[in-house]
Amino acid sequence: MSEERVRTERLVLTRPVPADLDDVFTLYSDPAVWEHLPSRRHTDPATTQRLLDVVEEGWQLMGLGSWVARDPDGALVGTGGCDLRLGLAWNLGYRLARASWGQGYAQEIVRAALAAAQRVRADVPVTAYLLEHNVRSKAAAERAGLDLVWRGPDAGNPDRAAVRLLYADRPLSAIVVRELTAT
Repeated sequence: MSEERVRTERLVLTRPVPADLDDVFTLYSDPAVWEHLPSRRHTDPATTQRLLDVVEEGWQLMGLGSWVARDPDGALVGTGGCDLRLGLAWNLGYRLARASWGQGYAQEIVRAALAAAQRVRADVPVTAYLLEHNVRSKAAAERAGLDLVWRGPDAGNPDRAAVRLLYADRPLSAIVVRELTAT
């Protein structure tokens, strides 16, 4: 099964293509979807292009990366999936348009991503790296069956009081935890 196009109950998940740039930039530049980390909001399309370039590299190297999530009519719902983080673990994540929150789309993306990661490289752990005050992401990680394996300061966050959580689908070595939480 190709991971480049996956159909869930209500979503069409596709590997990003150049034509997705404008929609993804609109999503990533929306302050409403960055309420937990405003400093990461995209302010120019070049930032979004760099993100899409990194995602594409993951697709080329691993055969899996984040998807663009659309409804069956083609409207953007968000982005999400598994991206290889530092060559050590799949990072499970999603970013949904504010109008799509609370409708279960995150769990559809998460289920598809977990299944894809299992098919592509089951030997690579799946993690979720999130801010503690992002209760929706925390709940999504826990509903996905991931366990909290680390809690600590968020390296590089301008908010020095910010706390990061690292969830994983299996125990991680101290070295892997250190590397995943140092950046």
